Amino acid sequence: MHHPLPEGLRIKPLSVASLTMLCGLMSGLAVADSHTFNIPQQPLASALNRLAAQSGLQVIFDGTLVVGKSSPGVVGTKEPEVALAEVLKGSGLTWRATGGNSVMLEKAPESGSTLQLGETSIQGRVMGEVTENTGSYTTGAMQTATKLPLTLRETPQSVSVVTRKRMDDKAMTTISDVVQSAPGIYLNNSGGAGRPTFSARGFDVDTILYDGFPTSFLTYLPSSEANLAMYDRVEIVRGATGLAQGAGSPAGAINLIRKRPPHEFQATLTGSAGSWDDYSSTLDIGGPLNENGTLRARTVISRQDAKSFRDSVGSDADLFYGVVDADLSDSTTLTLGAYRQKDHTNYVWGGLPMVRGGGHLGLSRDTFLGHDWEYMDNRTTGYFATLEHGLANDWKLRMAAMQSTTHTDVLASSIWAYNRHYLWTQAMEQKETGYDLAFSGPFQLLGQEHDLTVGVSKRQLDYRTGKLWEAFIDNGTDLFTWDPRGHAKPDIVKGPNGRPETTTQDSLYASTRLRLTEPLSLILGGRLDWYEFENRTNPESSYKVTRNLTRYAGLVYDLTPHHSVYVSYTDIFKPQTEKGIGAEVIVPIVGENYEVGIKGEYFDGALNASAAIFQIDQKNRALELPDVKGCGTSAISACYEASGLVRSRGIDLELQGALTENWQLAGGYTYTQTKYVSDTNATLEGQDFNRRLPRQLFKLSTIYTLPGDLQRWRIGGDVYQQSQIRTSGGSGTTAWQNRQGSYTVAGLVAGYKASEQLDLQLNVNNLFDRTYYVSIANGGYDPYDIYGDPRNMKLTARYSF
Repeated sequence: MHHPLPEGLRIKPLSVASLTMLCGLMSGLAVADSHTFNIPQQPLASALNRLAAQSGLQVIFDGTLVVGKSSPGVVGTKEPEVALAEVLKGSGLTWRATGGNSVMLEKAPESGSTLQLGETSIQGRVMGEVTENTGSYTTGAMQTATKLPLTLRETPQSVSVVTRKRMDDKAMTTISDVVQSAPGIYLNNSGGAGRPTFSARGFDVDTILYDGFPTSFLTYLPSSEANLAMYDRVEIVRGATGLAQGAGSPAGAINLIRKRPPHEFQATLTGSAGSWDDYSSTLDIGGPLNENGTLRARTVISRQDAKSFRDSVGSDADLFYGVVDADLSDSTTLTLGAYRQKDHTNYVWGGLPMVRGGGHLGLSRDTFLGHDWEYMDNRTTGYFATLEHGLANDWKLRMAAMQSTTHTDVLASSIWAYNRHYLWTQAMEQKETGYDLAFSGPFQLLGQEHDLTVGVSKRQLDYRTGKLWEAFIDNGTDLFTWDPRGHAKPDIVKGPNGRPETTTQDSLYASTRLRLTEPLSLILGGRLDWYEFENRTNPESSYKVTRNLTRYAGLVYDLTPHHSVYVSYTDIFKPQTEKGIGAEVIVPIVGENYEVGIKGEYFDGALNASAAIFQIDQKNRALELPDVKGCGTSAISACYEASGLVRSRGIDLELQGALTENWQLAGGYTYTQTKYVSDTNATLEGQDFNRRLPRQLFKLSTIYTLPGDLQRWRIGGDVYQQSQIRTSGGSGTTAWQNRQGSYTVAGLVAGYKASEQLDLQLNVNNLFDRTYYVSIANGGYDPYDIYGDPRNMKLTARYSF
């Protein structure tokens, strides 16, 4: 707990030699006690992380102070301040106490001068909560899977993080870039270039979380891509995550964590220029607003304007993000934030059709079979607030609220029936509102300390569509001579606005970690959901799900201080709209995730490794009955029952973090086989559930900072490999097939720190200019042969003030 200096107290200038004793007096008995340290020579940032973990000392610093610096480490039993002095030896840095168990790093004064200790009251922050300025490809703790603050090794599921460092190294700008790089998740464009879906373990992700708040990701409609300029990291869980999101798919969870105001002033101006006139700029500035740092703010402004390798295709994006942290007291912090994001593109829907009878047309990669007057405009405005209050005995109360509204307007075409343009225009509005109240903290029982989180939440989605117009606008289109600039926009008469659909989900949840013995922990969780869907246009399709119970259980056994084995079970549910006997809505789809694995944690969490085998059973899918007898009124055209079973099995391997003091790496391999176990169509049993998803994915990203006199340089790259994807249909003489074989794409990155303020970086993607399809067509009405990007480059300059 933070204890500021008494009001009015001033500390006179002290010599650096006197600082250790003063810090010991200020930081309290918990810090003054000796601790055993085992920190070998390594990068200064990771050494500080290990020191914080081994001592409980909270270290605050501007990441630019430690870039390119190494630490000699420290070994033995010492007071934390003495250990910190050894870790900082030769770095040109010192520290000042900020109250409680926290200290702040700063540049050491010139020889012979004194160090001025200013009065301050800054809330300490344990390293590992944020990834910005750490230079790391991994993180300390994450709560996305269990709502408990567990490390990656302590979490009994396959979990990953894409850190700020990794985003910057790969020059990522959107959530699709994250998915393309993250282990075990597949970026699927089988609904069109502007309608991406994210798939994991054989199923599509249908929920995206923002700071833990779940929001609907409607994969069949155009959506606004999250602009990464406002996020510190992306936490990813593969497999069912009912504790985190309630209703949804068993694929996994993607949780974007926003940047927060820094405790010290920092400002960064970033500009980039890339292939196909891709230009962007970002200003990120933040820091304390008052003398004692109890009020802090941050603003991110970003702009991108880009063309494409496709003829007549372009896009632009704007972002404004602002957030304020206010320490209302020693133990209470209020966070208020808002953002506005605008996105525009004229390539949304469709792709290239396949040859009649199967196979690719072989059109050039720059072919765009749409029109230059097509568009998709997305405008998202969001607000959020969080109040965190520290209670006695390290317990915490957290109250949070959010609201976001997305307006989408689309005019897009697609080639249907192989040579006809189908034009569609529609407006959509999606409004998400969420509230969450949670208590969390440790408790003592039977001589062990345990962890508990309990909470309640409410989520509401209001969704409306309108202004619909659609029609075939031509016939017999010559795909090989098509000019996207040579066709007039037809007369369009838009329809009226529709009535909204409202989905609400009220939840009560709890999770706990019980330390049964020193090496064995049991993690239990449960969530009760009251789910309601209200269709105001067609009230008969409204329905409710009352008190659905989602369960979570995991056992973690520490084999050694660095290795654990685990087994876990978790489930999820997804309501359905189909009706069965008596015109009752059938029961929800249920997804169950079973997982067994081993995890390793090295250098006190600077490097994490995992290996797992998993099985997901998706049950109760709606299957149509052969007749409608007994299913309600004669107006019902179809009747269903909850039946069927799809099973996903596979293995998941991952390594992320620091291999050496200069080498960061993140890589993963996933094998997934998803098949029909039972279905109303018996011929499907034993067949692949979705052949347009690859069975194997391998992804690797790495960066290496050169040693010695070349330490200003860094080099790295990435490799993406996937197995084949295919589609098929028909039978006998009308049978057809379309496929994309396995392929590998590589990229390079080189960076040079020209000065303490200026950093330059060059990214080269698809280094060997491989021609491949990221999605393939599936018959005459699914024209989704979509080429992957050719070789391209981006130069980025980042200036820190």
